[in-house]
Amino acid sequence: MTLRFIKSSEKKEILAELNEKFGITEIPYLLIEWGKERIKAFSGSLSKEEIMEIGQLARIEGIGISFAKKELGGLRPSMEGLQLLSKQITKNIIDVDEAQYNLWMRGHSLEIAKPSGLYAIRYNGDFLGCAKSNGTTIFNYVPKERRLKKPQTNPIT
Repeated sequence: MTLRFIKSSEKKEILAELNEKFGITEIPYLLIEWGKERIKAFSGSLSKEEIMEIGQLARIEGIGISFAKKELGGLRPSMEGLQLLSKQITKNIIDVDEAQYNLWMRGHSLEIAKPSGLYAIRYNGDFLGCAKSNGTTIFNYVPKERRLKKPQTNPIT
């Protein structure tokens, strides 16, 4: 896996995209690209040189937190990336109710009419991840390992 520090000019492009989509105005983290599509955010006290030195001695794939994934349509922030920047997100938010939350966290897409695009899904003030809309459906991207496994019970019975 190749490690590459994202240059300030690239970081400005990422910020511009996140600002357009979600209203984000600042990314106070060192951004690191892993492979061709994953971006991690690092806020520790190690310098780039120290990180590279450690990388020579051991695998450091675990450094930083998952921030975003590069896709054909642009950047899609991860659950962690949305949490890191949650106080800045002001646009393209879909607030879900408890029933929608229960479906969402079990991996179901939601039938919600929204213009095509990328949205941040929020329940009770917590961001649950990003989703794409085709105009009628919000498509679920919650990783299988993070989904609720227990089947939803009917509270009426």
